[in-house]
Amino acid sequence: MFRNKLAQIVNHKAFQATVITLILINAILVGIETYQGIYESNKAFFFYADRILLWLFTIEIAMRLFATSIPAFFKKGWNWFDMTIVLAGHLFTGGHFVTVLRVLRVLRVLRAISVIPSLRRLVDALVMTIPSLANILVLMSIFLYIFAVIGTMLFNEVSPEYFGNLQRTILTLFQIVTLDSWSSGIMRPLMATMNGFGFISFHSY
Repeated sequence: MFRNKLAQIVNHKAFQATVITLILINAILVGIETYQGIYESNKAFFFYADRILLWLFTIEIAMRLFATSIPAFFKKGWNWFDMTIVLAGHLFTGGHFVTVLRVLRVLRVLRAISVIPSLRRLVDALVMTIPSLANILVLMSIFLYIFAVIGTMLFNEVSPEYFGNLQRTILTLFQIVTLDSWSSGIMRPLMATMNGFGFISFHSY
């Protein structure tokens, strides 16, 4: 009977909304902490606010644990995720772990993923696509290698700082793919040297 009542509370929308609100408050506080002027003059407030939030999260997880059987609770990876983040806040205490504690406060924001069902489904879907993403990465690596060899053969004498060897060409092609200053840093110098041939070759890639 007690477990059923507790399960009704835990699964209620108001309970989930409360947990999300606490996570948002935690996120706002860790953001404010980055302003040293505010943080240094209100250290006690941030400390006690963090302790209160930590214990509220602990109570929330304990309620979820007792609302279901222990084996069923630990079958879900998201429950392991939540418990690890919260328990770490209890383990790393004291002046020696100030930086670790501040990082853990930020990581608690990630709990929004496990609390909000739509985000949880999205992450689960992304995890399921990892094998396919690995195959895409292999395919793109093959194309990158082929064009790196071609680029080294064509432009190693024209622009050795970018195409002098295979490693440099791979880095240059990666810069082109990510659009990191490739126009002013690579394309225009090559166009000036090769009368536009470099531009055509790059856009063929």
